[in-house]
Amino acid sequence: MASAGRLLLLLLCLLPVALVLTIKKYQQLSHKRIGEPCETHNECQSDCCVTNSLNPQKFCTAQTVFQQCLSWKKPNGYICKDHLECQSKCCVINNHSVQTYCKAKTVFLQCLPWRKPNWDYCDYHSECRSKCCIRLNELSPNRCIPQSGILLQCLPW
Repeated sequence: MASAGRLLLLLLCLLPVALVLTIKKYQQLSHKRIGEPCETHNECQSDCCVTNSLNPQKFCTAQTVFQQCLSWKKPNGYICKDHLECQSKCCVINNHSVQTYCKAKTVFLQCLPWRKPNWDYCDYHSECRSKCCIRLNELSPNRCIPQSGILLQCLPW
C-alpha cells in the first residue's frame, strides 16, 4: 500500500515536467515570425506558411482579416498553367504561341482568350476574333475573315 502511494506521488511530480516539455516542444515548432522560411503552417506564430513570390520557398505570412491564409498569385503577364495561379483568375493564350499567360478579365468579368486577327491562317472558327474561319477558294488554306452581310454571317468574299 505504501509503494502504491509513493508511485502516485512520483507520477504527480513528473506530470508538470511532462507538461512543460510538451509546451516547449510546441513553442519550438511555432516560434517563427512573419517573413521567416517555413514548411508547414504550425511552424509559424501566425499559423500561415505560404509562397509569396515565384520562388517555391514558403514563408510565414500574416493571415487576412477573415483569418484566411492566402498564397501569392501571379500578376498579369506572367506565364501560367491554370486560372488559379493568377491574381485575375484568368490564364489564357495571348498570341500565336501555345504558351498561356495571366491576363486581366474584361469589364464584364469574362476571361477571353486571344484570337487571331483577320486574314491569319486558321483551322476553327473559335480561333478567330471574327469567329469566321473559311477557305476563300478551293486551293487556298483557311483564313480568318470578317463577317459580312446584313446579318453578319460567315460568308466567303
